[in-house]
Amino acid sequence: MKNTGSGSPPPQTSLPALGLIIALLPGAGPVAAQDAELDALQLADTAPTEVQAPSDWRRFVEAGLGASHLRSSGDTRSTRRLSLDIQYDHALNHDWRVLVADRLDLGQPALRGREHAINTLKEAYLSGRLQPDTLVDLGRINVRNGVALGYNPTDYFRAGAVRAAVSISPASLKENRQGSVMLRGQQLWAGGALSALFSPGLARQAEPEGLNPDLGATNRQHRGLLALSQKVGGFTPQLLVYQEESLPTQFGFNLTGLVTDATVAYLESSAGRSPSQLSQSLPAFAPCRCSAWHNRLSAGLTHTTAHKLSLSAEYHHNGGGLDADDWRQLRQGPPAVYAAYRQWAATAQEMPTRRAVFLHGVWQDALIPRLDLSAMHTLDLTDRSQRSWLEARYHQGSVDYAVQWQAHSGRPTSVFGALPDKHGWQLSLRYYF
Repeated sequence: MKNTGSGSPPPQTSLPALGLIIALLPGAGPVAAQDAELDALQLADTAPTEVQAPSDWRRFVEAGLGASHLRSSGDTRSTRRLSLDIQYDHALNHDWRVLVADRLDLGQPALRGREHAINTLKEAYLSGRLQPDTLVDLGRINVRNGVALGYNPTDYFRAGAVRAAVSISPASLKENRQGSVMLRGQQLWAGGALSALFSPGLARQAEPEGLNPDLGATNRQHRGLLALSQKVGGFTPQLLVYQEESLPTQFGFNLTGLVTDATVAYLESSAGRSPSQLSQSLPAFAPCRCSAWHNRLSAGLTHTTAHKLSLSAEYHHNGGGLDADDWRQLRQGPPAVYAAYRQWAATAQEMPTRRAVFLHGVWQDALIPRLDLSAMHTLDLTDRSQRSWLEARYHQGSVDYAVQWQAHSGRPTSVFGALPDKHGWQLSLRYYF
């Protein structure tokens, strides 16, 4: 905050007190006191109200320091990170605005491969209102679909979007990713909306270089999406139709509704014919592009207490993932084939296996004001490997202080037991300016 004065401001006298002082002055009577109070009140009514317009900018710099315990060698590896996140949202006139959001991450050791500096152009688009209820957007847009927390089958534009995973928090993975270039139109009405978008194929190969806009990761093929939502009673259903070049159509469904005043139930599902994940990740190893019907879903409940504590439990099912027998065969097969499948699943943000359970909790103003506690736990039901994550974040003015801890357990080559870090921690400081 800028200090615009050179010293402490002079003491101010309230308006009622001003009237009382005038009434007690020598020679002043009840009539003078009444006139003084009326004049003071009239002055308050006519005083201009100064309203500060919100800033077009939202920006912060974040520094992180941590360490992780390596599973293979047992050594401890230190980590350092510096991030700059900037968003500019400016109204050109009453109907049109421009939004640009970008993030630069610098890390040691390398954040991905050999890249120590990774820039993520999250969004850059022009948005306009053609009619009171008709909107159009053009540019790079981060489209996020889905109502679940840990696994989003209807988040069709998540594949290849994350460039630098600075946190495994679901909120961070959805926010800190690059959008896809597209043209989107939306029609709004009372309690509902219809959205249609087209995202063209612009580059066939992803670009690993850290400062490249990497259109090949998000716009590798032509894609289209229709989404229709309409509030019905206490429920909010959404229907989606997704089409990707050279692949069968996928049908999505989202539903949320109140079970009690403090409990929300939700369901997210995507279904359609598609090649197996193994054939998509390893066309040379599994060349068959035969399509089979696959269902993917997340179902969960969120309960919020009067003390700002929200607890969520989800069940995840990925019909395109490997069942227990196929997963065991892959883990026992050639390491290069196993590594290629794991890399594809990570890039696509898909579950490698069929089933998992996800638990999540957030406690705002926990124990003391401005302290938020978060926890996450995932259990893979196919190989029983587990991942845990904890965060404590304290907000003080324009500064956030945070500490994170995470751990992975399981047998070698299991979903979480194969991750290089057995456990680790990170301290971070974020400054908004």
